Amino acid sequence: MAYYPRDFRGYGAKTPDPKWPSKAKVAVQFVINYEEGGENCILHGDKASEAFLSEITGAQPWVGMRHWNMESIYEYGARAGFWRLHRLFTSMKIPATVYGVASALAKAPEQVAAMQDAGWEIASHGLKWIDYRDHSTAAETKDIREAIRLHEAVTGEKPRGWYTGRCSVNTVDLIAREGGFDYCSDTYDDDLPYWYDAHITGHGSVKGADKGGEPLLIIPYTLDINDMRFGIQAGYDHGEPFFQYMKDAFDTLYAEGKAGSPKMMSIGLHCRLVGRPGRIQALSRFMEYASSKKGVWFPRRIDIAEHWRKVHPYKARIHPSRLSKAEFVKTYGGVFEHSPWIAEKAFENGLAPANDSAAGLHGALVRVFRLASSQERLKVLKAHPDLAGKLAAAKRLTKESTAEQASAGLDQLTDKERETFTKLNTDYVKKFGFPFIIAVRGLTKSDILDAFKKRVDNDHDAELATACRQVERIAALRLKDMLPE
Repeated sequence: MAYYPRDFRGYGAKTPDPKWPSKAKVAVQFVINYEEGGENCILHGDKASEAFLSEITGAQPWVGMRHWNMESIYEYGARAGFWRLHRLFTSMKIPATVYGVASALAKAPEQVAAMQDAGWEIASHGLKWIDYRDHSTAAETKDIREAIRLHEAVTGEKPRGWYTGRCSVNTVDLIAREGGFDYCSDTYDDDLPYWYDAHITGHGSVKGADKGGEPLLIIPYTLDINDMRFGIQAGYDHGEPFFQYMKDAFDTLYAEGKAGSPKMMSIGLHCRLVGRPGRIQALSRFMEYASSKKGVWFPRRIDIAEHWRKVHPYKARIHPSRLSKAEFVKTYGGVFEHSPWIAEKAFENGLAPANDSAAGLHGALVRVFRLASSQERLKVLKAHPDLAGKLAAAKRLTKESTAEQASAGLDQLTDKERETFTKLNTDYVKKFGFPFIIAVRGLTKSDILDAFKKRVDNDHDAELATACRQVERIAALRLKDMLPE
């Protein structure tokens, strides 16, 4: 496997400053999922009834039958829960993003009008509230396009945001290739938005698709700060733990924001779940608590998308993991001196987005070096030139070695210094069987000579280990030049 698509690196140790409006310490964003009337039901042409996120513990699909109780629970969300949420949000003057299932919105003209009157964003939650994991790309694409068409007919405008929810591995790529969306939220992998462009180079999940398209902004969603936990076994049995979880999450993110690392907090809601009278108070208390703090921004998701696009526009990055084998070896084959086989083996082991940084790629290359045989590692050591030796004098060093030695002034030695280096090189090679290796970046001639004199007295095993560590350090420094943060 030459490419592993999952990204375990993300922004890394230092996240970007989102620069939220008014220097907000945290962006708190509420999503109201409107799914009632879009769920599985034989009235909708489905094979069975819905079995997900209701008050019925352990619900199972009823094949070929209507499930009256399940239907009425979903209807509660439209008839009562929605309006309870609408009153709360409008009274608090906090806007929301609605993830609207197109077929559900089509059955709810009064609710849609109320959403629009309140200034809420209505993003697309797909055509139907069903599971797409087994759908072909053609079938899912067809539903995406029908969802867009129906959404526009019901709301008067095309959706700018997308969230399928029960998605397939292909969903994000299909949305990216479809185009016309300001963002997609079918991930749960970060506290900040980020740009997705794997589809552009053909490294997305959709197989056989043409390369190309525009980068897609991802605004990650949440399943933990989500009232769905009222409808699953490992969830909340009353409002207090939901409030406490929201408060704890807010307090953590607020503190991080005060410390200079602002984030985004997503809160997922459902009309039929938190819209129940025994749960709404938890949400109300949290909204009051968060509103009482200074430096809190309550955006819709489209507001976040517009802000991110302006402040953090897409910038193409170097992706070593997406190169062909020939391109990868040509570019990184010299990181370990005259040892392209290390890059070849690293590519064959499989590369991933986590390897698209200096530290990440160093990890892939150095693993090959460390797992190599003793003889192979020795060949790498012997591939390095003597410091200020004959190859340097003959100008036959690699450009990397030339620059490195020059940075320490080894290209401007006096006759006496050159004589000293020559003698040390000779004695060292005679004793150990490989040249003296040291990462010279940041060192002076005196530093190098001192290290030379000390290390020549080491025993063979200790010096072999030291030389290998220096080879790895040289590789790391070279990669930092090639892949700056």
